[in-house]
Amino acid sequence: MRQLDLQVVETALKWGREGRAVWLCTVLSTYGSAPRGPGAMLVARNDGQFVGSLSGGCVEEAFLEALSDGELRAPTQIVRYGESDDQRHRLRLPCGGVLQVLVEHRAPDEAWADHLQDLYDALLGQRRLVRDLDLTSGAFALVADRGGEVTQLDGERARVRIGPVLRLILAGLSPVAEYCASFARAIGCEVIACDPREEMHERPLDGVRVHRVMPSEFIAAGNCHEATAVVALTHDPRIDDLALMEAVHTPAFYIGAMGSRQTSARRAERLARVGGLAAEQIARIRMPIGLDLGSRTPAEIALSVVADVLRVYHGKARDAL
Repeated sequence: MRQLDLQVVETALKWGREGRAVWLCTVLSTYGSAPRGPGAMLVARNDGQFVGSLSGGCVEEAFLEALSDGELRAPTQIVRYGESDDQRHRLRLPCGGVLQVLVEHRAPDEAWADHLQDLYDALLGQRRLVRDLDLTSGAFALVADRGGEVTQLDGERARVRIGPVLRLILAGLSPVAEYCASFARAIGCEVIACDPREEMHERPLDGVRVHRVMPSEFIAAGNCHEATAVVALTHDPRIDDLALMEAVHTPAFYIGAMGSRQTSARRAERLARVGGLAAEQIARIRMPIGLDLGSRTPAEIALSVVADVLRVYHGKARDAL
């Protein structure tokens, strides 16, 4: 969920409370080149006002034109943009792009307003959920997120994962952590680094929120939600171990620590003996961290870490890669 999409939900709720019917659009899939990916949202009224984006402009114009012509009145329907040569030329979709969009026409009733309020509250509370929609009846519900793709279309059901932006907490700074920050920022993550050591703050990290505190303190203060990954990459047990001891008590979906198998075994023993962690808590920690890519350099290790975080976030098993 990006900030623009949160504005879409907030606006849809406001218009619903005002007694206005709305059209809520969600990108289900893209083929070829597309400016925005699956999950992107837009909400519109029949007077042409809208908030959000599906494609950066071209598809929005076609959608609003259809509204003004009295089309798209079904509670739910799937609309494809850019399938024909004429559409691609008229919509100016790049590189033969095709968008499949879920369009919901919702009346301003109590059930819809309550649904949006629950969705908005969940987003502000940093919870990951799934919108489950019956494309035949138009029925909708919010259910627990079990992982998987951002959007799924299965027969007459559509499922859209809703949640906060993926947050990566770097528990301590190191060359590997710096590369992790760069890769994570490139894929749209919110990146936070915590390290109390003065000597580790000589080089600024673009787009990264840096806190000069122990990572364990930051984590214990309630800064991990269900879309948070905590990675300990310093090789300093005073920083890494304390961060891991706190992280296992949070809803973070990914917790990992860098080190060899031998180092990881010693860490697991230490966490049980000193930290008092139970076996199931230690099992939550991915040690050694990352995918086995044969990585050697800091950049390669960081790539394996961020790739593994993304794999778990999307619910992909290792043997499915």
